[in-house]
Amino acid sequence: MRQPNVLTTRSILLSVVVSIIVIAGLSCANAMALDQNTEVIASGERLVHNMDCNVCHTPKIFTPQGPKPDSSRLLSGHPSDEKLPTIPEGAISPTGWGGIFNNSLTAWAGPWGVSFGSNLTPDHKTGIGSWTEEIFVHAMRTGTHVGKARAFLPPMPTYSRLTDVELHAIYTYLKSIKPIINAVPEALPPLQPSQQKSEQTTK
Repeated sequence: MRQPNVLTTRSILLSVVVSIIVIAGLSCANAMALDQNTEVIASGERLVHNMDCNVCHTPKIFTPQGPKPDSSRLLSGHPSDEKLPTIPEGAISPTGWGGIFNNSLTAWAGPWGVSFGSNLTPDHKTGIGSWTEEIFVHAMRTGTHVGKARAFLPPMPTYSRLTDVELHAIYTYLKSIKPIINAVPEALPPLQPSQQKSEQTTK
C-alpha cells in the first residue's frame, strides 16, 4: 500500500493555514478601513450640519412653523423649476433691505443680484460628482467656483480656516449622499435703473 507523502501533506496544510491568515488579515483591514470611512462620513455630516449648509443648499417644505428642510432633496440646491417671486420696487436699497430671500432660502437677492444655493450632491452633471477633492478644497478655501471666474456670491462664505482633515470629511460626506439631478440656474446680475424702468412699464 502506498504511503502518504508527509512533506506534501504538510505543505498543503501550511498553504491552507497561510491562506486563512491572509484572508483574515485582509478582512480585518477592510473592516478597519470601512469603520474609518464611516467615522469620516459621520464627521463630515456633523460639520455640514453645524455650518448650516442646509439653510441655503436644501430646498424647504413650507409649514405653519415656517420653512423646514426637505430631506428628500438634501443639499440639491435651488430647484431648477421654482419661479422666483417678484422683488418689490425699492426693497433693496441703502435705506431699505440689504438682502431678501425666497421661502426655501435657496435664492438670495441683494445689491449683487440674485444668487442661488448650488447642488452639492454627487450628481456628475448638475452637482459636484465630477469634482476631485483638490478642486473642492480649492473652492472652499478661495471662494472661487470651479469653472467660473467669479468668486462665491453672498450669502456663501469662504472657509479658509478649515483644516485639511475637516475639508476631507466634508468632501467624503457630500460624496456619500444621494445624487440628485437638479440644474441650478446661473446667478442673475443686479438690475440697472434702465432695466427696472423697462420692467415696470411691461407689468
